[in-house]
Amino acid sequence: MNTRPPLFDVHALGIGHGRRRVLSDLSLTLHRGELLCLLGPNGSGKTTLLRTLLGLVPPQVGSIRLLNRPLSHWSRNALARHVGYVPQAHAGLFAFTVLDIVLMGRAAQVGRFAIPSQHDRAIALHCLDTLGIATLAQRTYTKISGGERQLALVARALAQEPDVLLLDEPTASLDFGNQIRVLEHLGQLRALGIAILMSTHQPDHALRCADRTALVGDGRLLALGPTTDVATAAQLARLYGVSEGAIAASLPAIRRASAD
Repeated sequence: MNTRPPLFDVHALGIGHGRRRVLSDLSLTLHRGELLCLLGPNGSGKTTLLRTLLGLVPPQVGSIRLLNRPLSHWSRNALARHVGYVPQAHAGLFAFTVLDIVLMGRAAQVGRFAIPSQHDRAIALHCLDTLGIATLAQRTYTKISGGERQLALVARALAQEPDVLLLDEPTASLDFGNQIRVLEHLGQLRALGIAILMSTHQPDHALRCADRTALVGDGRLLALGPTTDVATAAQLARLYGVSEGAIAASLPAIRRASAD
């Protein structure tokens, strides 16, 4: 059990849009150096939860604390200095260089209209180097691969120098090789002490890299705990409405666990 104070502390949270409730009675914590996977089918409320943690959607009920301070007490700029966000992969619209994209992550540190300094450029280049894509710095963002674009978005979030990274299905629309590359880099960031909350609807991603996993479905938190305890064939079968045999046949990690 992690005895350190959590970075995020969510208690009895109810979230949704307007009067429509998406998730109810959700409680979880996120600690430094931990990767927590939010696992559930499409439409289960994962994105809404991330947007709520970002302060973009007000909670309907319950509490959210960041660094032991109510989320509602944080300004947008102060929140951005502690929490980085990585959306789902996208192609982009403008021909910025990759370095320009990453430098956008420095806005919370330097001010909206300030010109990035050499220090900011050094941080952006270091973030690219950390993710193994420094050679892409002067490439046009719209002309690199989907996996490279996604890593550039992670680098942009890292340039904020956050304590927490929130990622919304970061491997969506990527081919298998790029999925593995992104997941491997997330594991390296966790080792640097960054807390990571990643949503996905793919159980094998949780099994590959998550310390803990939260299962969300039917409008509530169904299970939360160490990934190997939570992402079992029985639990996943209930979550996705398929047979245990189909789950076990699809996920080698579960087959190995059953054999052990």
